[in-house]
Amino acid sequence: MNGSAELFEHHAAALAAVHQRVTAACLAADRAPDSVALLAVSKTFGAEHVIALAQAGQRAFGENYVLESLAKIEACADRRPDLFAGWPAAGACAWHFIGPIQSNKTRAIAERFDWVHSVDREKIARRLSDQRPPALPALEVCVQVNVSDEASKSGCAPDEAVALAALVASLPRLRLRGLMAIPAPDEEPAGQRQAFGALHALFGQCRAALAALPENPARDFDTLSMGMSDDLEAAIAEGATIVRVGSALFGKRRQP
Repeated sequence: MNGSAELFEHHAAALAAVHQRVTAACLAADRAPDSVALLAVSKTFGAEHVIALAQAGQRAFGENYVLESLAKIEACADRRPDLFAGWPAAGACAWHFIGPIQSNKTRAIAERFDWVHSVDREKIARRLSDQRPPALPALEVCVQVNVSDEASKSGCAPDEAVALAALVASLPRLRLRGLMAIPAPDEEPAGQRQAFGALHALFGQCRAALAALPENPARDFDTLSMGMSDDLEAAIAEGATIVRVGSALFGKRRQP
């Protein structure tokens, strides 16, 4: 693909198509279209693709790999500071970390990201809170749950989610926002909905437990991060508030 204009047209068309899918899924579920936010998963794609999608109107980008993302964040801010510097200023883009978190990468994530969707254990939560710079807003956090009990997937066990959510809510530099999951792939919509429905039910349990705490951290507990390119309709039907879409926006993923 040659030229920034062609790149912009390509990504603008893809973004419009995904928004149409989200809107149709919301209407089918009797939900308002603006009740679901779109997170563009830009892992393995360069800054030029992210900038093109931002120019088309996308404002939230998800990354899985720390080293790749740090270089990309710098490149975007250098080339388009009007879009990629100064969040949460009006119109600026936000960066979400959505991949597995290693202990030696927490400082970089705490310093450079606005959201983290993949907190799955106490050690990581405490390190992110301790390392979040005081000058920045509290880090927006989702607890990742391994709803399909896959050995290859990150995430806490469902029966650990309430305790971990309460722990995250107690940490001073984190703001607990909700739950995230990546269920096992399933080509059948019924199977997809079953997994997403399980996370939605767990979300309700966490919210009730948090509301019973004296400080009531449930006030900010409003996010269900679930659903990707192949199953976003099922996720929206089961209550997703953020869908994480990569291939439908950027195309087939490149090798990192």
